[in-house]
Amino acid sequence: MIVLIILGVICLLIGILGCVIPGIAGPPFSFLALILLSIAKGWEPFSVQFLIVMAVITIVVTALDYIVPAAGAKKFGASRAGFWGAVLGLFGGLILFPPFGMIIGAFLGAIIGELIVGKEGSQALKAGWGVFIGVMFGMLLKLIASGIMTFYFIKALF
Repeated sequence: MIVLIILGVICLLIGILGCVIPGIAGPPFSFLALILLSIAKGWEPFSVQFLIVMAVITIVVTALDYIVPAAGAKKFGASRAGFWGAVLGLFGGLILFPPFGMIIGAFLGAIIGELIVGKEGSQALKAGWGVFIGVMFGMLLKLIASGIMTFYFIKALF
Protein backbone atom coordinates (compact mmCIF):
# COMPACT_ATOMS: atom_id res chain seq x y z
CA MET A 1 0.00 0.00 0.00
CA ILE A 2 2.73 2.48 0.96
CA VAL A 3 4.69 1.64 -2.19
CA LEU A 4 1.67 2.44 -4.36
CA ILE A 5 1.13 5.74 -2.58
CA ILE A 6 4.81 6.66 -3.02
CA LEU A 7 4.59 5.73 -6.71
CA GLY A 8 1.46 7.87 -6.91
CA VAL A 9 3.29 10.86 -5.42
CA ILE A 10 6.13 10.34 -7.90
CA CYS A 11 3.59 10.23 -10.74
CA LEU A 12 2.05 13.47 -9.47
CA LEU A 13 5.43 15.17 -9.50
CA ILE A 14 6.18 13.89 -13.00
CA GLY A 15 2.67 14.97 -14.02
CA ILE A 16 3.17 18.56 -12.85
CA LEU A 17 6.67 18.72 -14.35
CA GLY A 18 5.35 17.21 -17.56
CA CYS A 19 2.97 20.13 -17.93
CA VAL A 20 5.84 22.58 -18.27
CA ILE A 21 8.55 20.36 -19.74
CA PRO A 22 7.71 19.58 -23.34
CA GLY A 23 7.87 15.95 -24.35
CA ILE A 24 6.45 14.55 -21.10
CA ALA A 25 2.72 13.96 -21.03
CA GLY A 26 1.80 15.46 -17.65
CA PRO A 27 -1.92 14.72 -17.25
CA PRO A 28 -1.60 10.96 -17.94
CA PHE A 29 0.93 10.70 -15.08
CA SER A 30 -1.39 12.66 -12.81
CA PHE A 31 -4.26 10.33 -13.74
CA LEU A 32 -2.05 7.31 -13.08
CA ALA A 33 -1.46 8.72 -9.58
CA LEU A 34 -5.23 8.68 -8.97
CA ILE A 35 -5.41 5.05 -10.12
CA LEU A 36 -2.49 4.05 -7.90
CA LEU A 37 -4.08 5.71 -4.87
CA SER A 38 -7.39 4.00 -5.67
CA ILE A 39 -5.69 0.60 -5.79
CA ALA A 40 -3.76 1.33 -2.58
CA LYS A 41 -6.96 2.27 -0.74
CA GLY A 42 -9.14 -0.56 -2.07
CA TRP A 43 -10.93 1.62 -4.65
CA GLU A 44 -12.52 3.68 -1.86
CA PRO A 45 -11.36 7.26 -2.42
CA PHE A 46 -12.78 7.77 -5.92
CA SER A 47 -15.96 6.60 -7.59
CA VAL A 48 -15.94 4.91 -10.97
CA GLN A 49 -17.73 7.95 -12.42
CA PHE A 50 -15.06 10.29 -11.02
CA LEU A 51 -12.25 8.21 -12.53
CA ILE A 52 -14.06 8.10 -15.89
CA VAL A 53 -14.44 11.89 -15.86
CA MET A 54 -10.74 12.30 -14.99
CA ALA A 55 -9.81 9.84 -17.77
CA VAL A 56 -11.85 11.82 -20.30
CA ILE A 57 -10.29 15.09 -19.13
CA THR A 58 -6.84 13.51 -19.42
CA ILE A 59 -7.51 12.30 -22.97
CA VAL A 60 -9.03 15.61 -24.10
CA VAL A 61 -6.29 17.78 -22.60
CA THR A 62 -3.56 15.51 -24.00
CA ALA A 63 -5.12 15.63 -27.47
CA LEU A 64 -5.59 19.41 -27.26
CA ASP A 65 -1.91 19.78 -26.44
CA TYR A 66 -1.20 18.68 -30.02
CA ILE A 67 -4.08 20.58 -31.62
CA VAL A 68 -3.90 23.97 -29.87
CA PRO A 69 -0.47 25.03 -31.20
CA ALA A 70 -1.59 24.27 -34.75
CA ALA A 71 -4.82 26.19 -34.18
CA GLY A 72 -2.83 29.12 -32.80
CA ALA A 73 -0.61 29.10 -35.86
CA LYS A 74 -3.60 29.02 -38.19
CA LYS A 75 -5.41 31.81 -36.32
CA PHE A 76 -2.36 34.03 -36.63
CA GLY A 77 -2.02 33.35 -40.34
CA ALA A 78 0.49 30.55 -40.58
CA SER A 79 0.54 28.61 -43.83
CA ARG A 80 1.19 24.89 -44.25
CA ALA A 81 4.88 25.70 -44.48
CA GLY A 82 4.70 27.58 -41.19
CA PHE A 83 2.84 24.73 -39.53
CA TRP A 84 5.29 22.08 -40.77
CA GLY A 85 8.18 24.36 -39.91
CA ALA A 86 6.80 24.55 -36.39
CA VAL A 87 6.50 20.77 -36.19
CA LEU A 88 10.06 20.24 -37.45
CA GLY A 89 11.36 23.01 -35.21
CA LEU A 90 9.57 21.48 -32.24
CA PHE A 91 11.36 18.16 -32.70
CA GLY A 92 14.66 19.82 -33.63
CA GLY A 93 14.51 22.04 -30.57
CA LEU A 94 13.71 19.06 -28.37
CA ILE A 95 16.78 17.21 -29.68
CA LEU A 96 19.18 20.16 -29.65
CA PHE A 97 18.09 22.06 -26.53
CA PRO A 98 15.89 19.89 -24.33
CA PRO A 99 13.44 20.52 -22.82
CA PHE A 100 12.59 24.15 -23.60
CA GLY A 101 14.14 24.07 -27.07
CA MET A 102 10.87 22.51 -28.17
CA ILE A 103 9.00 25.79 -27.62
CA ILE A 104 11.73 27.94 -29.14
CA GLY A 105 12.15 25.48 -32.00
CA ALA A 106 8.43 25.57 -32.81
CA PHE A 107 8.48 29.36 -32.79
CA LEU A 108 11.58 29.63 -35.00
CA GLY A 109 10.45 26.77 -37.25
CA ALA A 110 7.15 28.53 -37.96
CA ILE A 111 8.99 31.75 -38.79
CA ILE A 112 11.48 29.99 -41.07
CA GLY A 113 8.71 28.04 -42.80
CA GLU A 114 6.84 31.27 -43.51
CA LEU A 115 9.98 33.01 -44.76
CA ILE A 116 10.72 30.09 -47.12
CA VAL A 117 7.34 30.49 -48.83
CA GLY A 118 7.96 34.19 -49.30
CA LYS A 119 6.09 35.88 -46.45
CA GLU A 120 7.47 39.11 -45.11
CA GLY A 121 9.25 39.18 -41.78
CA SER A 122 6.31 40.67 -39.87
CA GLN A 123 3.88 38.07 -41.24
CA ALA A 124 6.32 35.27 -40.43
CA LEU A 125 6.82 36.64 -36.92
CA LYS A 126 3.05 36.81 -36.40
CA ALA A 127 2.74 33.14 -37.39
CA GLY A 128 5.56 32.20 -35.00
CA TRP A 129 3.82 34.15 -32.26
CA GLY A 130 0.63 32.17 -32.92
CA VAL A 131 2.47 28.92 -32.42
CA PHE A 132 4.02 30.22 -29.21
CA ILE A 133 0.62 31.34 -27.86
CA GLY A 134 -0.83 27.93 -28.76
CA VAL A 135 1.97 26.10 -26.94
CA MET A 136 1.54 28.29 -23.85
CA PHE A 137 -2.25 27.79 -23.86
CA GLY A 138 -1.79 24.03 -24.14
CA MET A 139 0.62 24.16 -21.20
CA LEU A 140 -1.95 26.07 -19.14
CA LEU A 141 -4.66 23.50 -19.91
CA LYS A 142 -2.35 20.68 -18.82
CA LEU A 143 -1.44 22.51 -15.60
CA ILE A 144 -5.10 23.03 -14.74
CA ALA A 145 -5.96 19.37 -15.36
CA SER A 146 -2.95 18.04 -13.44
CA GLY A 147 -3.56 20.58 -10.66
CA ILE A 148 -7.13 19.36 -10.22
CA MET A 149 -5.97 15.73 -10.09
CA THR A 150 -3.23 16.65 -7.60
CA PHE A 151 -5.82 18.38 -5.40
CA TYR A 152 -8.06 15.30 -5.34
CA PHE A 153 -5.11 12.98 -4.74
CA ILE A 154 -3.95 14.98 -1.72
CA LYS A 155 -7.52 15.36 -0.44
CA ALA A 156 -8.08 11.58 -0.64
CA LEU A 157 -4.71 10.83 0.88
CA PHE A 158 -5.56 12.53 4.17
